[in-house]
Amino acid sequence: MIIMKTIITYGTFDLLHKGHIRLLQRAASYGDRLIVGLATDEFNAVKGKRAYTSYEDRRFMLEAIKYVDLVIPETSWDQKVSDARKYHVDALVMGNDWTGQFDDLKQYYDVIYLPRTEGVSTTQIKHDLNTAD
Repeated sequence: MIIMKTIITYGTFDLLHKGHIRLLQRAASYGDRLIVGLATDEFNAVKGKRAYTSYEDRRFMLEAIKYVDLVIPETSWDQKVSDARKYHVDALVMGNDWTGQFDDLKQYYDVIYLPRTEGVSTTQIKHDLNTAD
């Protein structure tokens, strides 16, 4: 019997850039299947964020990336536990800007924090766009 290892990550993935792709590539390397919980526009509003790109367009782009096997909507903070059960998740992988914030989930699966890609961030891109002449 072949045992597959399922990895999950969550995020908004707005203004998709090489840092996002590197995170997905590295997350996928921890298992056989990568699921991305993509924040819906409504959930972003709850978090006090606004994506420049619609959920549908962000989903379309993520589904086109070879490292991603499945994209699911992220609609609440609490779904990480139900997703673990539903998709038989072995590990959660997040950027290290979230270090410690998901440690309570270690009772359900491994929690791995990966270093961010230096020199690129959606926050910086948005800042640059808003201050461009």
